[in-house]
Amino acid sequence: MTFLPSPRTSRTTPETNLAQADRLPEEQRGKVAGLSGVVQQLASVSGTLLAGVLVGDNLLLFLVPGAVGAVAVTLFVCLVREPDNRHLAVETEPFTARDLIRPYLFSPRRDPDFAWNWLGKFLFMAGLAFSTTFTAFFLADRLDVSVEEVASTVAVLGAGGIVAAVLGAIGGGFLSDRLRRRRVFVLLGGCVFAAGAVIMALSPSVPLIMAGAILGNFGIGVFSAVDQALLLDVLPDRDTDAGRYVGIYGFSTSIAQGTAPLIAPAVLAIGATATDKNYTLLYLVSAAFTLVAGLVVLLRVRSVR
Repeated sequence: MTFLPSPRTSRTTPETNLAQADRLPEEQRGKVAGLSGVVQQLASVSGTLLAGVLVGDNLLLFLVPGAVGAVAVTLFVCLVREPDNRHLAVETEPFTARDLIRPYLFSPRRDPDFAWNWLGKFLFMAGLAFSTTFTAFFLADRLDVSVEEVASTVAVLGAGGIVAAVLGAIGGGFLSDRLRRRRVFVLLGGCVFAAGAVIMALSPSVPLIMAGAILGNFGIGVFSAVDQALLLDVLPDRDTDAGRYVGIYGFSTSIAQGTAPLIAPAVLAIGATATDKNYTLLYLVSAAFTLVAGLVVLLRVRSVR
């Protein structure tokens, strides 16, 4: 894919974010988020290579990744110490329907920075989903070849995108900690991705498309690392309800990834013919969403610099 799919580049599991919320001091959040992004990239590549080795044995293809995950989780449980929580009060009130719904709700009025950051992440992930969902079709249309014939181009762009995303994540995370700035780096990530999407939308040749793709993935890396650090900075009720708010924040990604592909066909149909779709407009819309995402965070989040 031209821009790497969002699960590989910009999404961290709620459990990972929660563990960081419990332990990380503010001055280390950016660099740890960047390094987490690197680990995710390496894990994705390693998993793909492992699947290629085991592709002839369906049993091992499922058992080996499961065993790797089990070992990793066991090491985490055994080596990461948690404070004693036996002194905490245990709720004894009856469980009600309101209790079932409450974990999924929060007050934007009470926690405006968290709400604005949620919206910024949603917009960015929606913009990302617009472009990644139709990457192979975009390349086939732009290069005037069949979808099957763009496989090699997709592979090259994917490899270059991984490197660019890693560099963006490390650079953005470390610099945001050193300069003690978050919002401007979130905007930078949105702007860089938008620039890459515009280049791709208007590019007639493979070299320019590759340049736009690499630029876009660099922007994804910057945004995802610093956005994760910013989440920890604005997390409400950190001591008592961190897990719930991290889970709510995860909806910004899942909802965007679910809804954007449903809207994209309507964008592709604007000004299209019976045989050609408007991929140029789709990538421009993708750029607009990510740019607005950065601006929302920069202009509306107030408690973090």
